[in-house]
Amino acid sequence: MNTPVDAKTAVIYRRLWRYVTPYKLVGMIAVIGMAATAVIEASLVYLLEPLMDETLVARNLESARWMPLAFVGIFILRGVSGFATEASLGWIGRNVISALRRGVFGKFLTLPARFFDRQSTGPLLSRMTYNVEMVAESVTTVVTVAVRDVLTVIAAFVVMLLQSPRLTVFVLILFPVIALLVRVLAMAFRRYSQRIQDSVGEVGQVTEEIVRGNFVVKAFGGYDFETRRLREADDQNRRQNLKLIQVRSLGVAVTQTVFGVAIGLVIFMAARESVNQNLSAGQFISFFSAMMLMLQPVRRIMNLNASLQRGVAAADSLFTIMDEEDEIDTGRLSKERVRGDVEFAGVHFAYDGDKGPILNGLSASIEAGKTLAIVGHSGSGKSTLVSLLPRFYEVDRGEIRLDGVPITDYTLESLRNNISLVSQDVVLFNDTIANNLAYGQLRTHSRDRIESAAEAARVLDFARDMPDGLDTVVGDRGVLLSGGQRQRIAIGRALLKDAPVLILDEATSALDTQSERRIQDALNALKKDRTTLVIAHRLSTVESADRIVVLDAGRVVESGTHAELLAAGGHYAGLYRMQFSNDSGRP
Repeated sequence: MNTPVDAKTAVIYRRLWRYVTPYKLVGMIAVIGMAATAVIEASLVYLLEPLMDETLVARNLESARWMPLAFVGIFILRGVSGFATEASLGWIGRNVISALRRGVFGKFLTLPARFFDRQSTGPLLSRMTYNVEMVAESVTTVVTVAVRDVLTVIAAFVVMLLQSPRLTVFVLILFPVIALLVRVLAMAFRRYSQRIQDSVGEVGQVTEEIVRGNFVVKAFGGYDFETRRLREADDQNRRQNLKLIQVRSLGVAVTQTVFGVAIGLVIFMAARESVNQNLSAGQFISFFSAMMLMLQPVRRIMNLNASLQRGVAAADSLFTIMDEEDEIDTGRLSKERVRGDVEFAGVHFAYDGDKGPILNGLSASIEAGKTLAIVGHSGSGKSTLVSLLPRFYEVDRGEIRLDGVPITDYTLESLRNNISLVSQDVVLFNDTIANNLAYGQLRTHSRDRIESAAEAARVLDFARDMPDGLDTVVGDRGVLLSGGQRQRIAIGRALLKDAPVLILDEATSALDTQSERRIQDALNALKKDRTTLVIAHRLSTVESADRIVVLDAGRVVESGTHAELLAAGGHYAGLYRMQFSNDSGRP
């Protein structure tokens, strides 16, 4: 008896099967083990006939000698076949899950930034943990029980046919009723499983936010608010799990009732057959035992349907991610090192078309080796503009050129290898200071190069005072370091990369004035002979830029040198006077 599946379930399982096919040999061992288990269990109930009729009723001493040995042998073989089945399918299942998890993780690395803008972190993490394990249950437990139990039911039917064809036909009438019940319950299992996975993601999202933002929660008294958020998400998860349990339990109860009625009718029919001399005591015990042998497999299949539908829903969520479009990478041009001429030509960009454009026909350019400063009020599009150069986002209209070549003509790898970035939101990994400096492709640099970059970025100023120096672990997201220390590591990383184009997006925002001056020499060395795009809130840090562009509402409203813009008395002069006034008023 096979579990009914709808079209979408079949498609998902066919796709999952492609992850299983590399392990055909191990799979054959599992199938042989399951087939052997079914035959062995059927043999056990078949032997009850001679045990009853010959050994116990007829008191045949000859059969009494070999019968115990036969039962011992059957149980030994049952143990061997069970081990082969569980070990083989378990091995396949874990390898399949490993492949799925790596596939989803690899997809995360190639998805465009817009995808992560639309998604919450909690549900994404839930898919990598909870959902993957649901697939593991589907691939291992579900397949094990389904295949083994189907074979067991078939073997039990063979025994029943051998003992009493009439009673077997009578029992067969019950199976369409059970099949219909399974189909109805499958729809409910699928619905509740999807809701459970969504609610797990919500719980993860709330938990991650309070872990990351625990200072804000404490400072602004968010205990009650966050507790309510978690309670609501957890209650939703609990309710959906309870509904799933209720549906599953109902299915088991109905199945047991159907079987109870069937057993009562079978006993009644068997009594009539016995009166008519068509059924011996041994045949009845063997037939009845074979029918009871089917009871547990059918009940497991009923319970199994919940796991199957959870696995299908989980696999569907994973495949949804894996089917997302990757970053566009159709360029063919690859350069080891570009000159660094950068031009923005009529660039239009919006994160969301319904919310209006961020950049509106913006044009600006800078020659190789020069510094372009980008200033303006918050929300004017400064950070958005520089994020388009390494193609973290794709422009909607217009063109960005590097050395006179549209950046879309470069391969993503070549383009990004020629650009280094220091942002205000410094990303550090739970690793050593040295490994955060020499991240990714920078791992190939020697220890001396790493130490030189650390010295130039003034990282050694604080690393020397730490127990393990540059080998000190910085903690999750660099939590063990101050904001200024984290930013110095980011500057050191950019120094180590030595790319011809440099983006400094509020690179000194976490530094006080004294610390900023201490690493200004490092920044000047970093900018030397490089095309540098600088975003800075403090206008004093961009006075020496070769060109300054002022953005307002996604457009360049002014352009020139510091002196030229001050003399013009426009937006830049207003910003400068406002900052100068604020700074002079400080104690």
